Amino acid sequence: MADFLDNTQKADPNRCERALLVGVNTPDMRVGEAQELLTELVELVENLRIGVVHTELVNLREPTPATLLGSGRTDQIITLAKHLDCDLIVMDESLSPAQQKNWEKLSGIAVIDREEVILDIFADRAQTREAVLQIALARMEYSLPRLARAWTHLSRQRGKGKLGGEGETQLEQDRRLVRDRITRLRAELAVVQKQRGVQRRKRLRVPVPTASIVGYTNAGKSSLVNALTGSDVLAEDKLFATLDPTTRQLLLRGNQKLLITDTVGFIRRLPHRLIEAFKATLEEAIVADFLIHVIDVTNPNFEHHHATTLSVLAELGATGKPMLTVFNKIDAATPADVQRAKQLVPDAIFISAHTRDGVPALEERCLELMAGTQGAAELLVPHHRYDVIAKLHTLGHIQEQDHRDDGIYVRARIPLAQTGFFEPVALKGETPTHSAS
Repeated sequence: MADFLDNTQKADPNRCERALLVGVNTPDMRVGEAQELLTELVELVENLRIGVVHTELVNLREPTPATLLGSGRTDQIITLAKHLDCDLIVMDESLSPAQQKNWEKLSGIAVIDREEVILDIFADRAQTREAVLQIALARMEYSLPRLARAWTHLSRQRGKGKLGGEGETQLEQDRRLVRDRITRLRAELAVVQKQRGVQRRKRLRVPVPTASIVGYTNAGKSSLVNALTGSDVLAEDKLFATLDPTTRQLLLRGNQKLLITDTVGFIRRLPHRLIEAFKATLEEAIVADFLIHVIDVTNPNFEHHHATTLSVLAELGATGKPMLTVFNKIDAATPADVQRAKQLVPDAIFISAHTRDGVPALEERCLELMAGTQGAAELLVPHHRYDVIAKLHTLGHIQEQDHRDDGIYVRARIPLAQTGFFEPVALKGETPTHSAS
């Protein structure tokens, strides 16, 4: 039973080999949007190592309660799937538990929707304890109303009486097991998130400026972290390669420090339960001093990726943050790509994380934004207060230092949050200001 609960309603990539994908074009979509989403679904399914045999785009005026598409179109798709010897049908729209059950009853083929595909990809990518717990919780919540699909073979065994038959009793038992596991997962997740909160508070006690890298999945965010910091964050050419927040230190001109956090990639129609599950990752975008929005300039749909990222950030309450927009992969871009990008975001930065072209310009822009979190100060530090000099090296940026008879003269930029600490040694009572260095 434990294995059943771990794999409830999961399309096993080792058993599903031939998939028919169905996109849905509704009247409220712009021209071409449904095809773009269907193309994206192909990449999602292929990331599960399932072969895509055929794609079918369906025009839908109004959804029907039974199967979403209506009986005639449903029969056509089922006939096509059987003709192509498919063992999986994937819908690009969300299916209700009843619709999913009806599809499988009519076809005798496994049927899943876009949400289940993304859940399975996330489950395949999760590495840390927190990510594993988040995915397990999301999958349990998704599976709970769909448990009946696993017990249709017991429907004929239902008997009479208060307890019903064997199948009904087993289904209720499994629902209780899943609910219990959801409760345990939430409790475990709360403990892990509390520990992460403690780690973040420790980091914030040393108020080094912070930036979060956000953007559509597979835009090159992890590659940019590596290019900036010389680290080895996992960077692969696949969707959702990074699920867990990864923070690295960037040392900028003048020994100024910036903490950069890589976050999970966004995607259109990201299931809401996953936005909730990954608040832990995306919270880094909320607490950062500014954001670096990375866009793949070579992607033909980058305008929509840009809009999707801004929409998710708005849902998270992070739209008020200063933001640098960075178009990545210019080494593979055409002049037309660059022109479209400049029209979309005129003040954007163009880089290649692969060749590091444009990275120095990005670092300079980061320094400009960091200036907003620091203030200019002139200090006269007594010779016996080398702890102040040490803290300046750790937290701030020393621009000028001169040893004098009455102390050490320092001109520096320091975090505004540390004004109180440095005030006793401020020259002539001066306190840090936003003035230019």
